[in-house]
Amino acid sequence: FFSVAPLRRLCPSHAQRHFPLRFLRLLLLLSLVPGDLENMAVSIRPATAADLVQMQNTNLWCLPENYQMKYYYYHYVTCPQLLHVAEDHKGRIVGYVLAKMEEDAPVTHGHITSLAVRRTNRKVGLATKLMTNSQKCMEEVMDAEYVSLHVRESNRAAFHLYNETLGYNKHGVERGYYADGEDAYDMRKPFKQPDS
Repeated sequence: FFSVAPLRRLCPSHAQRHFPLRFLRLLLLLSLVPGDLENMAVSIRPATAADLVQMQNTNLWCLPENYQMKYYYYHYVTCPQLLHVAEDHKGRIVGYVLAKMEEDAPVTHGHITSLAVRRTNRKVGLATKLMTNSQKCMEEVMDAEYVSLHVRESNRAAFHLYNETLGYNKHGVERGYYADGEDAYDMRKPFKQPDS
């Protein structure tokens, strides 16, 4: 007669064999910073009128340039398809892009009025995704020739995003553009290449 008890001691159960792997997975999750866990469940979607108050709140938390609510409504009424938000798993707006079309200009083009992402949700590509969605709509739906924006000369992170990541070029400098007197880079990204 053969006993299986010694074999059980030699061959631990499935749960015992996989304990180290489960433990390592748990340690990996715990090592993530809170912002990383929150960003796992953020979606980019078109903005609705109900989002405007949260968009303004995000602006107040993130940027020195703030706008009255009527300015958000103006953008929403004139070009709703250009406004996009980043919404977390709790339904909070953690980022947005506010944009419009400059149709009265000699060349029809889009303009990014404001882009903001809450500090806890930065460095995971949300700003790039928001900008890309708005730009795509400008180009494909609104038939824009290019998109423009202004950025503070001192804002190196934003300049890097626009120039290196999104392909904007410095078009000029607008002296004293901001309320505090700081200059702004006028940046543009062409959608259509000029005919050669």
